[in-house]
Amino acid sequence: MTLSRTVRIGSSHGLHARPAKLFAQAAKDSGLTVTIAKDSGKPVNAASILGVIALAIEHGDYVTLTAEGDGAEGVLDTLTELLTTDHDQEAAG
Repeated sequence: MTLSRTVRIGSSHGLHARPAKLFAQAAKDSGLTVTIAKDSGKPVNAASILGVIALAIEHGDYVTLTAEGDGAEGVLDTLTELLTTDHDQEAAG
């Protein structure tokens, strides 16, 4: 089963090093094939921190997540929460 979801980025500085690392690690830990694409761009492996950073995703950008395999919906729920949370606000507080 393959599921896709479009998400708006919540981190005020976008997916830079720290949020990108959290996101890529969660994608890797899921054990599923997960991709992320910015707008209508080419999808990249969501478990690749360099691939995720290379997308230059900024606050307010829309990305499309795709997960394939059993439990895809739960994985997308987890990753969506990571992307919509303002990790920069958490770090400052």
